[in-house]
Amino acid sequence: MKLTIEDVRSRFIKHFDGTTGSVYASPGRINLIGEHTDYNNGYVFPGAVEQGIIAELKPNGTRTVQAYSIDLKDRTEFSLDDEKGPSATWARYIFGVCREMMALGVPVEGFNTAFAGDVPLGAGMSSSAALESTYAFALNDMFGGNKIEKMELALVGQRTEHKYVGCNCGIMDQFASVFGKKGSLMRLDCRSGEYAYFPWNPKGYKLMLVNSCVKHELAGSPYNERRLSCEKVAAIIGKSHPEVKSLRDADMKMLDEVKTEITDEEYRRARYVIGEVQRVLTVCDALEAGDYETVGKMMYETHYGLSKEYEVSCEELDFLNDVAKEEGVTGSRIMGGGFGGCTINLVADELYDHFKEVVKKRFAEKYGKEPIVIDVVVGDGSRKLC
Repeated sequence: MKLTIEDVRSRFIKHFDGTTGSVYASPGRINLIGEHTDYNNGYVFPGAVEQGIIAELKPNGTRTVQAYSIDLKDRTEFSLDDEKGPSATWARYIFGVCREMMALGVPVEGFNTAFAGDVPLGAGMSSSAALESTYAFALNDMFGGNKIEKMELALVGQRTEHKYVGCNCGIMDQFASVFGKKGSLMRLDCRSGEYAYFPWNPKGYKLMLVNSCVKHELAGSPYNERRLSCEKVAAIIGKSHPEVKSLRDADMKMLDEVKTEITDEEYRRARYVIGEVQRVLTVCDALEAGDYETVGKMMYETHYGLSKEYEVSCEELDFLNDVAKEEGVTGSRIMGGGFGGCTINLVADELYDHFKEVVKKRFAEKYGKEPIVIDVVVGDGSRKLC
């Protein structure tokens, strides 16, 4: 069921002083193609979705933020002047945004807030970025006179992940959440910050997410490890090719030149990234030509690379990809960081209902539970609702 303003407002009134504040929203996101390329300064191709975070905020005249998570039924408070901040992870996202906005000169004051989300958790749709973007946009509106530019709001969310949560993510998730536009996907150059909107109204095709509802917790931080691996290979290539500052600048010939200086694992990971940067550009050209078969082919190639070269897939996601291929789905791949979550599928209209039925049935037969199918509607980015 779609989250509404009333769902959040009723809880805000109950948990605070019975009055109302201002309501803001930011979306989760999909990414058609361009996975693990953002922190390699490459291209990504995301879009905002209708699901997201809705939050109500009201200044309280103090230096304290009182926050209530409706979904978790958890309440906490923290001082804006406390450098340490709260311990609850969900509250650290809000705390980090407050601190980063203050560092930009925004005179943030204490406020009461309640929030909820309908982004499926663990599906790779970036509920955390939606949360960060909601509060960055809200604080800019309430205390900053909307003087902070949108790209800086996205960077506030990214810095929050890095400094307060410990995830060295790229900029794609926050960018998509802030800049989303109904009916459009976006190509972002993660190095220059340049972006372009591409109308998304495919004739004869729809996007479907199939959420495996699986999240494999791995020891250590596999996300950060892969980032370090990519940076290491780029630095080695850069010794002979000074123009290479990140893997976005490299090609396969350069990678092969240093093959003996790196491990097989590092080689495979770099090979995936270099190929993925090019696949995003190929997809952009294909979309402009209305060539959805090429878009689908690139999606399957991305899945193979994420599974066999970058090694961020899992058995369940590979199974969903195999079912899509066997059923004639145009394109399918892992979406998000990996190790669980969902696949994104480009499905011909005439196959859509059949595939939805078959993928649920076959996954349930193999794993004992149905996956959740999510119909994708591309929506707007961060905004004030009332």
